Amino acid sequence: MSYSLKQLPRTSLDAALAKAEHYRDLNQPEEAESICRDVLDVDHDNQRAWKLLGLALTDRFSSRQVGLVEEAIEAFERLTDEYERVYHIGVAWERSAKAHVERNEAHSAVTAFEHAMKLFEQAQTMRPQLPDAVLRWNRCVRLLASHPALKAALHTPREDQVHLGD
Repeated sequence: MSYSLKQLPRTSLDAALAKAEHYRDLNQPEEAESICRDVLDVDHDNQRAWKLLGLALTDRFSSRQVGLVEEAIEAFERLTDEYERVYHIGVAWERSAKAHVERNEAHSAVTAFEHAMKLFEQAQTMRPQLPDAVLRWNRCVRLLASHPALKAALHTPREDQVHLGD
């Protein structure tokens, strides 16, 4: 027996996305991801669904499933607002960095934090009145300054090292 997906009615997309947000709040990112994909099957350009899909994927980074970072970035690249796109890709890199920290991969974490910080810096210049990019930048700096393995990795030369402020 084979089953096929059913399509949501266009009139229920907002309610479905509210459920996706609720599942993220309940730490059930796979449920949120599935709902977002259902919404995108009906409205491929739905910005709220792309953003929630990207965030749901970042919620799963600690699972070590291959390809989640790339999928999240691809979802955020669909955002048409430049600030939202840059900021959320930064969020994906920051969450990737934190997953690397959990796995004791300090050099990879530092590299991911540096990617995130460059994007947060770029986002801040786009909308300096919004605090989000500054708050995320500061959290990255605090983690880099306080975590012993990250501090050590910062002082160990790497071939791929990105220098902030260049």
